[in-house]
Amino acid sequence: MTLHKDLADELWEADRSAKPVVPLTERHPDLVLEDAYAIQSINIARRVASGQRVIGRKVGLTSRPMQQMLGVDEPDFGVLTDEMFVEDGDLVDLGRLVQPRVEAELAFVMAEDLAGPGITTARALAAIEGALPSVEIVDSRVADWRIRLVDTVADNASSGLLVMGGRMRPVADLDLRLLGVVVSRHGQLIDTGAGAAALGNPARCVAWLANKLGSFGEGLKAGDVVLPGAVHKMAPVEPGDVFRAEFAHLGAVTVRFSNGALA
Repeated sequence: MTLHKDLADELWEADRSAKPVVPLTERHPDLVLEDAYAIQSINIARRVASGQRVIGRKVGLTSRPMQQMLGVDEPDFGVLTDEMFVEDGDLVDLGRLVQPRVEAELAFVMAEDLAGPGITTARALAAIEGALPSVEIVDSRVADWRIRLVDTVADNASSGLLVMGGRMRPVADLDLRLLGVVVSRHGQLIDTGAGAAALGNPARCVAWLANKLGSFGEGLKAGDVVLPGAVHKMAPVEPGDVFRAEFAHLGAVTVRFSNGALA
């Protein structure tokens, strides 16, 4: 569909110019979720054609408050590529981002392939190799974060960058529901959260994702990284910010941002 291509082009250019676009849903109120995933797929194919590798997925809208804010009753997903990864503690150039926000969350690594239908939380747990601490730098190519579900899905679930810590533990050793995190900026506490905020159990997010991908004829692969969703409010980023997320049983992960001005 020409409209899908045109809107994908807009989001692609917004990502490269760091100049956000007017919300898609304000201009095209008839767009539905299937359109949004089609638009997302066009730009993921572009990333792959440019040499990037798909290395996982992120699940968004896994907390009830976020679902209520956007008027939806299920999560969404985006695609992670190798270009999105930042090493723990490395400096992130704000010039490559549009409107970044920070969310601390678990990162899972898959031990085996997993695809729906019929995937349960228990089955998902058995397929996960381990969990690591992470900070997702979410970003939106849609002006002022004025997003509805279609806007964020088309924009690859508002994906930006990902910072993962270096310590992985088997999920069998963890109660993911109770696993807590403390988030600080420049050493000052800004928020806390626990795994239960993500659909009651982060592994349930993996099960949802595997079933959703199965409906598209796709699935998760062994070695894939899966982000199950944030467990606290996303925090805005200012030039020079340093965020640290300290997870119970998993250790900490740090992300630093350049002093360059935001657009």
